[in-house]
Amino acid sequence: MHVFALVNQKGGCGKTTAAINWAGALAARGRRVLLVDLDPQAHATMGLGVSVEGAPSLRDVLLGDALIDEALVSCAGGVWLLPATSELAEFEEISARTIQPEGMLAGQLEEMRSAFDDVVLDCPPRVDGVLAANALRAADTAVLVVETGAFALQGAVQALRVLDEMRVERGEEFDLAVLGTLFDRRTNFARELLVALHARFADEMFETVIRTSVRLREAAACGVPVQVLDPACRATQDFDALASEWIAHTADRPAATKAEPTAQAGAQPVATRS
Repeated sequence: MHVFALVNQKGGCGKTTAAINWAGALAARGRRVLLVDLDPQAHATMGLGVSVEGAPSLRDVLLGDALIDEALVSCAGGVWLLPATSELAEFEEISARTIQPEGMLAGQLEEMRSAFDDVVLDCPPRVDGVLAANALRAADTAVLVVETGAFALQGAVQALRVLDEMRVERGEEFDLAVLGTLFDRRTNFARELLVALHARFADEMFETVIRTSVRLREAAACGVPVQVLDPACRATQDFDALASEWIAHTADRPAATKAEPTAQAGAQPVATRS
């Protein structure tokens, strides 16, 4: 099982969109994928059309009120979700009175090691809170999501510096990678910036870049990964290419035992919609 955390220093860069559809692309290839929504805004949960009213969520798991397999929800496209609600914000307040709160997610995910090949962590916008700390403690790879727009290069350099400092200060052991999103190949600026990002980050930068696409917004509105909405669209092709690159990157890791996770009672997956 390889755990990767999608992080950024600001909203609007396509992080949650990337998390949902990267997970969908991996699941479409037959991999067993868990998406964990670590954002109190619960955008990944909403983007997969899941309602967890009255059922266990990530907050309950982190506070020890529920086991992780009690909170899992099976979603369209073969993705499993550990959902969030706005109550997740309470965890940051409660954790101030808790010993080593940043290790709670890693401990719970360890219970799922035989059930999943990939775990995608959709982090909150800030990287200095306890939720992001939980993600980075659990992650094998931190993926910085960078919008290919104005000031992207400067922002990415600054964000990677922060992640490097966190890795050194806390003794965390995670790799760093960079993913470009919201790429508009029609503009010279975007093309030049993408070249600059590759030149600056070299091997840390994914070759795949995610292009802008109205189908991604439509998929989120329907509560499904784009692979379910339109298997032939260019957004699906982009995330399929990213999945191929990711699988090649993790090919030297041992495969997970194919144990079947079970969805918790009370939170039912939303039916696939077209």
